[in-house]
Amino acid sequence: MDSVNPLGQTYDPRLAELPDHKKQLGKEDFLELLVAQLKNQDPMSPMDNMDFSAQLAEFSGLEQLSNMNSSIEEMLNADYQMTQAISNTMTAALIGNDAKISGDGFEFTGQEQVSFGYTLGAMAESVDVRVYNANGALVKSFSEEDLEAGGHKLSWDFHDDNGVKVPEGEYYFEVDARAYDGGGVTTTSYKIGKIDGVRFTESGTKLLVDGAMYNLGDIMEILYRDGEEG
Repeated sequence: MDSVNPLGQTYDPRLAELPDHKKQLGKEDFLELLVAQLKNQDPMSPMDNMDFSAQLAEFSGLEQLSNMNSSIEEMLNADYQMTQAISNTMTAALIGNDAKISGDGFEFTGQEQVSFGYTLGAMAESVDVRVYNANGALVKSFSEEDLEAGGHKLSWDFHDDNGVKVPEGEYYFEVDARAYDGGGVTTTSYKIGKIDGVRFTESGTKLLVDGAMYNLGDIMEILYRDGEEG
């Protein structure tokens, strides 16, 4: 039999064996303890009505709090699902536009051309852009002069400096910008590609850009076809 304390309330020693997360009693546990307390109370000193009413009120409050927590959780889940649906719909609307993606690499898979660029941190007297294949061999060079700070875009038709079309594969470019005093100018490289589609995966929403898959966090900017930037 469960032990009886001097106040007429029972203590179940099995509680001490429960893991910590089970020591936080729910309404079902509370009700079981209340019933056990009534069954095992001291017949010579039963619980008075006020104590019993107080425990019933506590049980009622616990039940209401539990129901409230369930309702809040359902509301949060509904809000999350709605937010995801809206986000997915808006992301799908990006198909057909261009995306600016941080990085200096791109892949030639038979497309007519590729667009890429760089951002200058200050005015530059000269800028040399060199394109290399996966083996590190120089295949194409671009040179520009007297450029303002900001973004600058280039297009390449996958022909080398001799006018010969390069084979399909991986390519990357480097930017060497020089100021009027001969010092270097900081640059940030990026590539631009058409958004071909959207994939909704377990790890999040992905954009297909020129056949390659990117996280939304990889996208620097959306370049809309009507000229609006996002």
